[in-house]
Amino acid sequence: MTSPVEMIQSVQLDDEKDALILLDQTVLPNEKVFLEVKEMKDLWDAIYYLKVRGAPAIGIAAAYGVYLGIKKSTAKTYEALYADFKKVKEYLASSRPTAVNLFWALDRMDARFKKEEGKSVNEVKRALKEEAELIREEDVKVCKSIGEYALSLLKPDSGLLTHCNAGTIATAKYGTALAPIYLGQERGYNFKVYADETRPLLQGARLTSWELKEAGVDVTLICDNMASLVMKQGKVQAVLVGCDRVAENGDTANKIGTSGLAVLAKHYDIPFYVCAPLSTVDLQCKTGDDIHIELRPSEEITTKWYEKPMAPEGVKTYNPAFDVTDHELITAIITEKGIAYPSFSDSLLKMFNTDK
Repeated sequence: MTSPVEMIQSVQLDDEKDALILLDQTVLPNEKVFLEVKEMKDLWDAIYYLKVRGAPAIGIAAAYGVYLGIKKSTAKTYEALYADFKKVKEYLASSRPTAVNLFWALDRMDARFKKEEGKSVNEVKRALKEEAELIREEDVKVCKSIGEYALSLLKPDSGLLTHCNAGTIATAKYGTALAPIYLGQERGYNFKVYADETRPLLQGARLTSWELKEAGVDVTLICDNMASLVMKQGKVQAVLVGCDRVAENGDTANKIGTSGLAVLAKHYDIPFYVCAPLSTVDLQCKTGDDIHIELRPSEEITTKWYEKPMAPEGVKTYNPAFDVTDHELITAIITEKGIAYPSFSDSLLKMFNTDK
């Protein structure tokens, strides 16, 4: 069976059609639908409504998006083209506030634009396309490297627990937290994976369990509130999660429920690993208290997955999309440049200062 790592690209550019082709993750696993996105409003909606999701995939989509957003610009000068670019950039930046990769990718495209000052409008447009392609290609290499470092910490036949979806459909390829699982599958590690359902949007049930099952990985789906039991029963030797933002001190924002897993792992003395590309590390964000947590619509809790409402009409809801895991609960943060251990303020900074 061919792995989804090879089968699926969640974000693709169709330059001839002036379109971005996105795997609609909201209809998985029942349907495999690819959206042809041509308008910036549709891309904004795709990011906000989680049709494209996963920090790296969002960044790739945004990079392609700003390129497509100005490709048809009729601007005749560099300055006029930049004015159009800035509008598209700011618009897409408003779609999701927590995932730092969105802003990282947009800022990188901005920096490339400024680097092309003095060149023709068409040359600038070509440069932006090139930069977006580089972002995608680099993500493939980054995820593979994260996977190799993470695999070095894991033993064959281990039970692994993961939360949300940090797999190939959340990136350009391989994923972050799922990368070592795919590499281990190729090398006969015989991992047994427990995938948290990940309420309320069920990314673990709909996406992670689907991905891993398609790849032939031994995966067992559990409800979020079953994690403590499988840990207590000795079925879990490590927890692997991705993240959407890492603060300078190592606090990490990831899908709601992650911090609870970290507390449980600490209690049961199980290593808790965060797999994070350096583009997710925000050194300007000092602690998790500085991370803005996105609040989602109440319908995601009360009605979204049910034929009939499963909560009283008009009941108040609180639906944060993320929580922050305290750095003291994290065993290591695994990046493409190596494994960062506490104190993260020192080890993460060293990652940025090495050419390794």
